[in-house]
Amino acid sequence: MRLHLLALNPTDSVTLGFLPAAARLGLDVTVLTDQPAAHRRAYEQSVADGGKLPGLAVLGCDVTDYREVVARISALGPAARPDAVLTNSDHLQPQAALAAAYFGLPGKDWRAALATKNKALLRDRLAETAAETGIEPVRSAVLGPGDEPEAFPGRLTEAGLPYPCVVKPREGVASEDVVLAEDAADLVRHCRAIRARRPGAPLVAEEYLDGELHTLETLGDGSTLHVLGSFRTRLSPPPHFIEERLDLLPAPPQPHTEQVLAQLRALGVGFGACHTEYVTQGGRARIIEVNYRAIGDQCDLALADVLGIPLFEHILRTHLGEPLPADLGARPDGRLRVEYVCADRGGTLEKAPPASDTERDGVRLVYRPLRGTGEAHPLHRTNRDYLGVIRATGTDQGRIDQAVEAFLAAQRWEIMS
Repeated sequence: MRLHLLALNPTDSVTLGFLPAAARLGLDVTVLTDQPAAHRRAYEQSVADGGKLPGLAVLGCDVTDYREVVARISALGPAARPDAVLTNSDHLQPQAALAAAYFGLPGKDWRAALATKNKALLRDRLAETAAETGIEPVRSAVLGPGDEPEAFPGRLTEAGLPYPCVVKPREGVASEDVVLAEDAADLVRHCRAIRARRPGAPLVAEEYLDGELHTLETLGDGSTLHVLGSFRTRLSPPPHFIEERLDLLPAPPQPHTEQVLAQLRALGVGFGACHTEYVTQGGRARIIEVNYRAIGDQCDLALADVLGIPLFEHILRTHLGEPLPADLGARPDGRLRVEYVCADRGGTLEKAPPASDTERDGVRLVYRPLRGTGEAHPLHRTNRDYLGVIRATGTDQGRIDQAVEAFLAAQRWEIMS
């Protein structure tokens, strides 16, 4: 059986998660990407590190255009006809859904994939279904690609949107260019800065949702929808929103989880993996964004470990048309903390600890560098500032926290400006 996987840049989710899982399932894999050289380098390094990726082909393709994806797959001939088409990229969910539908394969509803990717459509759909879900919609306004930033404050007034507000690209990801605007002058200034980096990009301004940030991780096959878990997330101080730490909660909080699930159902989300971010305000769950794919930045790898389930295999099987088991067999007592070491300034990374994997006092602590020594980078104020990631798992949260704090205290990351 053959899997066609769409990708932009290489990610750990694909390199360390989906491709090894596909190998364990005996699938031949074709990676379609607009960056084939980068993927080949990543996979060569993975094999050199002991990974096994048989039956893998990497082909160049303009994966941002579903028509090119369908044409590229079709040109490979009947011998390479896909049994599944999927992606774990935010940017490529509609394209993968449309390609799967073209070949008559199981997949996500392309309308749900598009509505969750496009933040303006997401707000529209959640507002349209507010009476159905009983959840108060988040107020928002849109600055179109041809509109000047000076027009934005008036749009906020029309929408009844107060300050401070959050401005972001309509189709951005990973806190890229997501910033808090305190007033109208601040909003215009931030919009100009974003447009300088993204000429003509449509922007969305939304209510600033003050409260505790959570995630909900789900996995479905179109009929059954499993809740895998919920993280509590710590962010950097405003005006930027960088995820610094995630802790897996002992149980998904209520009534918030049911409220989020109701909104996902209204959006048509329920196939494959989904990573939803929301803020709790009293008894209300207010969605920030819906990422119709598995959680990234190695949280998916850690979640599979702590739950003790073949998470990536389950996701692949849903796209192959197999139903999920009624009980995934996830262990209920696992605890998990993911901590990111972030650069605080631009410059060259001169000193950093190597990769390590230790187990002590019932805690397994895995550290993986995300930037090599000798590399020079500016300060992005996004997850591109991550220097490394710590994944600590066990059954005692206190011991997990002690292990992480001890590791951080014993190590040094030095950046020379």
